[in-house]
Amino acid sequence: MPTVWVPAPWRDKLTGGQQQVEVAGETVRQVIESLETQYPGFRQRIVDEEKDRIRPDIAVSVDGEVSAEGMRRHVGASSEVHFLPAISGGSLRPR
Repeated sequence: MPTVWVPAPWRDKLTGGQQQVEVAGETVRQVIESLETQYPGFRQRIVDEEKDRIRPDIAVSVDGEVSAEGMRRHVGASSEVHFLPAISGGSLRPR
């Protein structure tokens, strides 16, 4: 089964602190559905429900490759999947 690495800010609320979880799925869509079944609330953090696609502030990496295929992206039985929320911060102060 694919291994999903859970972003640190989501761990306590969604997976009881687990850093990684294994779920069934052959596509990113199926992985998300499995995550939602086991850990309710996952889908709303990843999917733009109105457009039925990955939210624009989330990148998906499968086996170290970020892909524009979104939820159609194939996931192998031993794949590692990362959902990467956008990071904000920094400063625009001149040097």
